[in-house]
Amino acid sequence: MSFSGTGCFSVAHLNLTTPNSNKMDRSLAHKARKYDYNKSPCILNSLDPTDLNISVRMTNDKQFTGDLESLNLLQEINDTPQSDCNSVHLLNDNEELLISTEERFLNDLEIEKGKKIKVVSIFGNTGEGKSHTLNHTFFNGQNIFQTSPSQTSCTIGVWGKFNPELNVLFLDTEGLLGISKKEQQRLRLLLKVLAVSDIVIYRTRTERLQRDMYSFLGSASKAYKNHFNRAFQKFREKNDIDMSVSLGPSLIIFHETRFTETLDYSASVTESAEDIIRTNFTDLRLEYDSFSSIKYIGVRNKEGPTPYKRLRVSVLKELESTEIRSPREAKYIYLTIKCLNQKFQNKITESQPDLYLPAFFTCQDKCISCHNNCTLSTGHKEDGEPHATSKKCEFQHQFQNCIYLCKKCYMKGERTIVTPSYTSETESSWSSLFNYVWSGYVITCKKCGEIYRSRQHWYGNKDPEESAVIPEVVHIWPGDGTLLGSQNAAQKFVDSVTSISDTVASIGSQPTKMVSQWVANQINPSYWRPDEEIKECFSCKIPFDNLSQKHHCRLCGEGFCDPCSLKRTPVPSQGWSGPVRVCDECYAKLNSPESSQEGMSSSSSNDIIARQLGETFISSIQTVKSILDVPKGLMKSMARPLYWTPDDQCINCSNCNREFGPQLLLHHCRECGKGVCDNCSLKRKPVPLRGWDFPVRVCDHCDCN
Repeated sequence: MSFSGTGCFSVAHLNLTTPNSNKMDRSLAHKARKYDYNKSPCILNSLDPTDLNISVRMTNDKQFTGDLESLNLLQEINDTPQSDCNSVHLLNDNEELLISTEERFLNDLEIEKGKKIKVVSIFGNTGEGKSHTLNHTFFNGQNIFQTSPSQTSCTIGVWGKFNPELNVLFLDTEGLLGISKKEQQRLRLLLKVLAVSDIVIYRTRTERLQRDMYSFLGSASKAYKNHFNRAFQKFREKNDIDMSVSLGPSLIIFHETRFTETLDYSASVTESAEDIIRTNFTDLRLEYDSFSSIKYIGVRNKEGPTPYKRLRVSVLKELESTEIRSPREAKYIYLTIKCLNQKFQNKITESQPDLYLPAFFTCQDKCISCHNNCTLSTGHKEDGEPHATSKKCEFQHQFQNCIYLCKKCYMKGERTIVTPSYTSETESSWSSLFNYVWSGYVITCKKCGEIYRSRQHWYGNKDPEESAVIPEVVHIWPGDGTLLGSQNAAQKFVDSVTSISDTVASIGSQPTKMVSQWVANQINPSYWRPDEEIKECFSCKIPFDNLSQKHHCRLCGEGFCDPCSLKRTPVPSQGWSGPVRVCDECYAKLNSPESSQEGMSSSSSNDIIARQLGETFISSIQTVKSILDVPKGLMKSMARPLYWTPDDQCINCSNCNREFGPQLLLHHCRECGKGVCDNCSLKRKPVPLRGWDFPVRVCDHCDCN
């Protein structure tokens, strides 16, 4: 403040630089309006905060006239009503408990030792008037919890004040949705405070209840049930507290509107406002069952101060009820907060809200193996771009999502994909078969030629990864080709060999067997009994059936079963110079000392020669089949795809559960890889995902899917 040269002061030169300058400015302006202009300009009355009898005469040069007695600015500042905020700061925004002991907790809050109290906390978005609500509802309008008209939040962390008349500790919390770099940490702090409360007030002044309220309360209910309830149980056991509480606090939603009707207006006889809120929780798939009760209080306030009477009545009614929660000693409230703070204090990664959601514009296909999303824009396949992601894939045994790169090309800075080959384009199927048996599979690079052969040496062969190729795990995307074609190449080759072998072997099966028997009858020696006359074994008399095989003794020509004609010896008298099949009786006769074999019998030597040629032909066919069966058996264990169930683990058919055996052969479904019988795998269809681009055997279960 400065005075002019004529002994008067200029209002324009007021300069108050005190902590309460705004309040003093308003007080001085109010007092200036009450100034008596008729008093002396040299003497001013004392600046009484309750009454200022000062007259001020404003002239064109802004000079004061009248009495000038005194002007005590310090007295003016001190007499201005100061903020009587005497709440206690309990927790800061870093979740740190600011009170070190339970004794200090009781002293700072002015709570008697051993006194049992309840806890009421208030939540809501920033700027909704939470502090103002507590002050006017439970403290007769006193400025207990700080309020502010500025854009900056005045409540940071958690503040508390004990009301001795109600025996209630009131907790004021930091608002949600405020500007903060610790949004997740603040949310966890509020959830802890909510968990220790007996009554929770959610304050909102939105015209309609918004989703963020439901999300916060739903998260609180879930956290209480899954985490806080267990922590409370262990805390009670540790401190020997005889109090079992499974339900959370009571919830009161205090909703103030100005232009829209409250939920009470929308409620009906059959559906209350609380029912509407529960339905909204359910529709949003959020939990609310941890709250012991839900109460809605709606107030439509078009103008004037907010009426808090209904809120106060509802809170007092809940405080009187002890059905769910009874008052606790104040020290246990402190210890509970301390317990939760110590248990849940891990560092939280703060994620910034992102309105640019990937789901809007990014391809939603995922790798079948690692389940990572494609990072390209939607529709990229129509533009000819394959799926892509910067994340590495993980190897999955059933997909075999690994490719080989030629190591020589890789060292030159080139990326050449190679695959194992089990047949050669320049070789026939038969030569490829024997090359595979003796030399194994081959890996050929289109630039470097043959770079690996699995059986290059009799022993000491290295794996291809050690010498020739570099394995690389790759992604498998839906709708793309599969890598299993190269892995199934060996099994495809084995299947072709099996087909050839079965074709050759079919010469001994029906109906070809009937033809071969007719041919055999035509070339049998004349002393042999015809096959159609042989009904039973000549020795053991066991009848022959369709599965039994008849044999002729080369000496007597009768028909015998296999066990009765196992002996082999030359029969020169019948033209058989080498060891041939004879029955037991003839074998004993031929090897007795009295035996004498004289030349050929009356049987024509041509009969014997024809039979010998026929047996040679049949033996050759059987030899071809055995030659095919030997390498086929060697290849099976190595050629089977890895997703197939091993033969020794296939005991029963996976579909009909019948046991495998000589009469029930084992097959593998090309889609699921399980062992099945022939009757349960009659269908054929391509299985591209497994590398079978043509119709192959599948079980009935996979065919239906």
